[in-house]
Parts: sequence; structure tokens; C-alpha cells
Amino acid sequence: MEMRVEAARGGAAIVRLDGRLDLVTAGEAKQRMVETVEGGQKRLVVDMGSVDFVDSSGLGAIIGVLKAARQAGGDLRIACPTGQLRSILELTMLDRVLRPYETVEEALTGYE
Repeated sequence: MEMRVEAARGGAAIVRLDGRLDLVTAGEAKQRMVETVEGGQKRLVVDMGSVDFVDSSGLGAIIGVLKAARQAGGDLRIACPTGQLRSILELTMLDRVLRPYETVEEALTGYE
């Protein structure tokens, strides 16, 4: 799993993930995203367009970061979800909490 964090307008951060978000990678990804929130960038857009696979550990990591961001007064938004991630969000009804956005730009709307 590769992860890049980029500053965006309105004090938001774009987190670009690449690879698999699973039992092996979820812990480190969560830790790095929580550190980003703790570093002051409490509004995150997680670009999932290059994520090949997400399992329950990966989903748990995203929920954990969402909780940390909201406790800090921010939010987390999912951008560019793959079909697999979209299906998981719908099946678990988490698409109501983590509404997926088609693009990063769309997810950034309202963070300005």
C-alpha cells in the first residue's frame, strides 16, 4: 500500500491510496491518516481510485479515521470508489455515513 498526502484548498488534505487496503496494510494506513488529522488537517478526502481491494480491516481503518477526524471537528470523505468498495459500503449501509463521491474535486466541495 502506498499513501501520499497532499494539501488542498480550504485546509483539507487529499490522501491518495494505491494498492490493497487489507489486514496487512490497514493498521499503518490508519495510523498515518490519524497522524495527518492530529497534525491539523482534520478534513480528509481519501482517493480510493487506485485501491485494488478492501477487506473488513481496511473498512475498519477508514471508520477509525472518520471517528478521529470528527472528534477533531473535521470529516472524512471517500472519492473515486471502485465497484468493490461501493458494493461493500452499500451492503453494510456505510454509504449513509461515508457517502462516496465520484471525483476528488466533488468531495472537496464544501470544504472551502
